[in-house]
Amino acid sequence: MVEKTEMKFDPEEVIVEFEALTKEAGKVQEETLQKILEENGATEYLQQWGLNGRTDPQTFKACVPLVTHKDLDTYIQRIADGDPSPVLTGKPITTISLSSGTTQGRPKFVPFNDELLESTMQIYKTSFAFRNREFPIENGKALQFIYGSKQFKTKGGLAAGTATTNVYRNAHFKKTMKAMQTPCCSPDEVIFGPDFHQSLYCHLLCGLIFRDEVQVVSSTFAHSIVHAFRTFEQVWEELVADIREGVLSARVTVPSMRSAMLKLLKPDLEQADTIYNKCSGFSNWYGLIPALFPNARYIYGIMTGSMEPYLNKLRHYAGELPILSADYGSSEGWIGANVNPKLPPELVTYAVLPNIGYFEFIPLRVNLDGLEPTPVGLAEVKLGEEYEIVVTNFAGLYRYRLGDVVKIKGFHNATPELQFICRRNLLLSINIDKNTEKDLQLAVEAAARLLVDEKLEVVDFTSHVNTTTDPGHYVVFWELSGEASDETMQECCNCLDKSFVDAGYMGSRKTSAIGALELRVVKRGTFHKILDHFVGLGGAVSQFKTPRCVGQNNSTLLQILCYDAVKSYFSTAYC
Repeated sequence: MVEKTEMKFDPEEVIVEFEALTKEAGKVQEETLQKILEENGATEYLQQWGLNGRTDPQTFKACVPLVTHKDLDTYIQRIADGDPSPVLTGKPITTISLSSGTTQGRPKFVPFNDELLESTMQIYKTSFAFRNREFPIENGKALQFIYGSKQFKTKGGLAAGTATTNVYRNAHFKKTMKAMQTPCCSPDEVIFGPDFHQSLYCHLLCGLIFRDEVQVVSSTFAHSIVHAFRTFEQVWEELVADIREGVLSARVTVPSMRSAMLKLLKPDLEQADTIYNKCSGFSNWYGLIPALFPNARYIYGIMTGSMEPYLNKLRHYAGELPILSADYGSSEGWIGANVNPKLPPELVTYAVLPNIGYFEFIPLRVNLDGLEPTPVGLAEVKLGEEYEIVVTNFAGLYRYRLGDVVKIKGFHNATPELQFICRRNLLLSINIDKNTEKDLQLAVEAAARLLVDEKLEVVDFTSHVNTTTDPGHYVVFWELSGEASDETMQECCNCLDKSFVDAGYMGSRKTSAIGALELRVVKRGTFHKILDHFVGLGGAVSQFKTPRCVGQNNSTLLQILCYDAVKSYFSTAYC
């Protein structure tokens, strides 16, 4: 029955269901919490808090504490080690998701179950239904730069892999994509290949083989799309040769990948000539994606937060092709769907689906007594206010602080539409200064404008708080597309320093409580090394996010950055 239902996927029916859910968002939230607690009330974790069978929001909030992953780590580890008792959930957890690990330097274990998979499919279907109203697609293919990491068995025999891998490997996901008329043009052997460099090459080749059928170009994150087409610039002639001769490049050595690709690859002189002529005609690769894929309707992926710095380059490759931001979630679960697909990524909002979890919101203002404000429910948030999200889901997370800061930008019926602001814990701070990931991004954007005259760009960046010096100071690492003059780089360094407009930072710089900002330029390919390191730890390229602030505990990344630094500049902005 499931397969028949999916094959008859009706976008308008999905929208009708979404409208009904969001009109009664408050009531649906209470019902969702009741269902979660009825299913899991007998677990060891919930039993200790004295709920005694009660499932109402008031009792739940009064009894069960707010937690972070650190508070649940031992419970999750017991499940991973094979504890058969109902530790966090009534039903056994059979799969563990790994978070990206790019924030803390190591991935976290997060429980994953069928309910989370169902919520993933609900999010996908909902956003697709609204997207398809504005940008309808017919039977075609999606060029998806997706990569499954290796799954492994935990000590207790549970399958463990990144959240994206757990989804991509599921037959339900493939059926849903097929029903939505956007099956991936790459075979599984490419998606789950053991070498992502070879997988990327094959993804590009598959896209070119099916170039007239490709209607969507996508990846989990914008970074992966930009990385793919930066790579295309380097290997396009080799790809064209493969198509012309019908012979796969020797760079692809994985037997399963070669076998799968050779089934698709046939000599096509006409197509090869067309692609060659298009690529030869480019001076700066502007509009590359629509030139390669003439029937593409849009580019799709997560574009917010740490992905925003890649938007300019993505727009360059996209030309006039629309760029649509994907939905809002994390390894711990989904939050909301993009139901306003025409909004540009910088303004995108996410409508919370009230039946996929129970959500609370901690106001960011500080009470007069200095205590953190009490979390409010989904139906109690106020327009224009900023909050930290708290999640309770069907996979054993109860009042879990996600660490994301969002702003209420509006409402879809009775459910809030959220704008992602930043990660709350990603702060550059030495004493009273507090600069977020967004503050860093704005500073880099301002300084990068000084590179335009030299026709250079910032390929990628990150930062670090160096407290080994006295006073401590900010270090910003840049990888550039070419070599800039020392004079220009010194101007960039000063601009970075001046662009942090937090009052605590400016005051501390003026009084020398914080030292001069340092800008270090790293070798070309340094951030690729960081990606390789992440993949080597078992991560999936699809889930990779460049860490925007590298902490002292992330020693390997710091070593890569410091070893590859070729030039260093100190700000004279406050001298």
